[in-house]
This record gives sequence, C-alpha cells and structure tokens, in this order.
Amino acid sequence: MSVMASRPVLRWAVPAGVLVVVLGGGAVTTALRASADARLAPRSAAQLLVDLQTARLDGVSGTVVERADLGLPPLPGSVGGDGSADLNSLITGSHTLRVWYSGQDKARIALLGAVSESDVVYNGTDAWEWASSSNTATHYRVSKDQRKPPPSGKLPADLPRTPQEAANRILALVDPTTSVGTDGGAVVAGHRAYELVLTPKDTASLVSQVRIAIDGTAHVPTRVQVFAKGHDKAAFEIGFTQVSFTRPDDGVFRFTPPPGAKITEGDTDKAAGTPTGPARPAAPRPVVIGKGWTSVLVARMPADSAPAQRGPSDPAKPGRPDPGQAGIGAFLDKLPQVHGSFGTGRVLQSRLFSVLLLDDGRVLVGPVSPDRLIAAAADPAAALK
Repeated sequence: MSVMASRPVLRWAVPAGVLVVVLGGGAVTTALRASADARLAPRSAAQLLVDLQTARLDGVSGTVVERADLGLPPLPGSVGGDGSADLNSLITGSHTLRVWYSGQDKARIALLGAVSESDVVYNGTDAWEWASSSNTATHYRVSKDQRKPPPSGKLPADLPRTPQEAANRILALVDPTTSVGTDGGAVVAGHRAYELVLTPKDTASLVSQVRIAIDGTAHVPTRVQVFAKGHDKAAFEIGFTQVSFTRPDDGVFRFTPPPGAKITEGDTDKAAGTPTGPARPAAPRPVVIGKGWTSVLVARMPADSAPAQRGPSDPAKPGRPDPGQAGIGAFLDKLPQVHGSFGTGRVLQSRLFSVLLLDDGRVLVGPVSPDRLIAAAADPAAALK
C-alpha cells in the first residue's frame, strides 16, 4: 500500500487517503450507533492499542459509506456530489465504495455512482485507474525495486520491545494534549466493536472529538468519526456498512479493460518521483507552530503553482486563458481577504480546519480558527527563511 500512496492513481481527496490507511491498518467508520445490549467487556486504551498492533489482517472486503460535511464552499476542480463516481468528489457529500484487500500487494477500490463507477486496482507490479463514464483506463507498472521498503539501517536501541511498551509510549505522547477514553458499546456493520475516543484538551481546536471503532473479534479498526466543535453530527465519517474479514478471491484483482476502452500507459518515472527536467531550487522546509490539536503547519507552495504569482494566461499560449487557473483565481477572489505584518492573504474555513493562503506563496493550515492562523503568520518562524 505504501507504493500506491506515491502514485497518481491515489491522488484523491483526504477521505480516500484515510480509506487506504484503514486497509493497511488504519481506521474507517459507519453511521451505526451502539445499542444497549451490545456492550463488550471493558478494555483500556492501552489494551486496544495492543490489539491493533498484534491483530493479523490477511484480507478484507465490504461496502463502505463515506460522508464529508465540512461546510466548504464549492471547490474548483471538484465535480459531482452525493452519489458521484468521480474520485475528485469525495471531499463533499455522501458516497458508496466497494473495497477489497489481500495482503500488501493486492487492493481494489470502486467508487460507485448512480450510473457509473471509478476503480483503482493494485495487483503486484500492475496498477490501473478506470472510469466507466468515459471508458478510459490508465495502466502503471510498478517495478519490484519500487515495491521494496527502503533499508532501515541500524535500529534505535530504545525501540519498543513489546506491543504493550509501544502502546504505553503512544499514550504518553498524546497525554499532554489529548484525553483518551474507551467505549465497548458500538456496532459497526453488524459487528460489535470498541471505540477509542480522543478528545482534545485545548478547547481552541475546531475538533471536538475523534471516535475510532475497533472490531471486537478481528481487532482491526472499522470506524472513524471526526466531530467539529459545536456540532453533534460528524463532520467527516467513512466506514463499512457490510464487511468480511476473509481473504478475497485473487480474481477480484485481475483487471481487464472493457471492450472499446481507451488505454493509456502512465508515466512511471514521473509517478515514482524521478526527476525528468531541470532541477528546481529547494523549497524551505515546512514548519509547525504550536502543538497538539492547535498546531499550525506553514509551508511554501512551488512558485509555479501559487495562484497569486501566476497570470491569467497560459505561458505556453499567450493571450489564451488557462481554464483551470481561471477557476482557481475566481474561487480565491470570493474568499475573505486579510492583512497584517505578513502581507495579504485569503482565508478558507471549514468546520474542522482553516487555511490561510498568502500572496507570497505561503500557506498555513490547522484545526483552528482563522484568527489563530493570522496570529501564526506573524510568528518569525512562519517566514520560512
């Protein structure tokens, strides 16, 4: 799955990225609630973390429902909405997916629309992206070298020696900023489950709570719900409504393009991050201001992608507007403008996070209010020098 994360076939919205993490050991969610007669025997947060680390997931398949209610305005480049089969639509609305996972080198995700679907298939050295609406498919070849994990070198002497020790260290790290609790009364896709409940101690965070469901028998994550401050309904959730923890048949991962499909070979060098053009000056490293649930990430966008620094025309075609750039420009013009010692910028706010886009190409993002971002932008560390 680590190979997939670096390839164009997985350039989706954040929700889809969460789904891929779940299949490799992360978390997914459903809207089902706990019932009073479905409670499991109590387990501590440390015990649940040990369960996660020691569980063996040979395979999983099922139906997933994803819902994003972030309170965002329509974003440029996003299409569709509820029930759309376009991968770019996952940032908003409700969507249904079918997922299959079998070990580290076989996975398939199908986004189901009302009359179409989009698939991403990963099978060993082959990866496919297919859209039924246009009957187009892109094939990527993954070399065995790319599939190998990088050498880790000498392991640190203080590496945790047991799952319990690792769990204790994780809890020690989150304790200063997070209250951790558990609940044994959840039901996910008809399976009894525990919930690991994370609550920020800093009330300035836009996040009020994160609830992660862990299957009571398979001991793998099956639900994540993220709640925004002041809202009872989850701002983001993605999870199984039906799930099986048996290994899917290998035939699921053998993708054959339908008759008449237009097939394109993907640029594997570019996909793998191999430089194909002149070297660019190294961008300043991003910095984090603050800590925990109110930390702010400060980064600088590449000069050729910062909207404020690009003209309305495509440089390769003088005088002819670039539709994509024009759409971004129109979107930014509608955002509230702010001024300060940092210069001028535009603010985008959702229920879970805020973004501050500065005219000089810097971007600040965090699970905090715009006022916090504006204050962080004035911090000397945010200059990225």
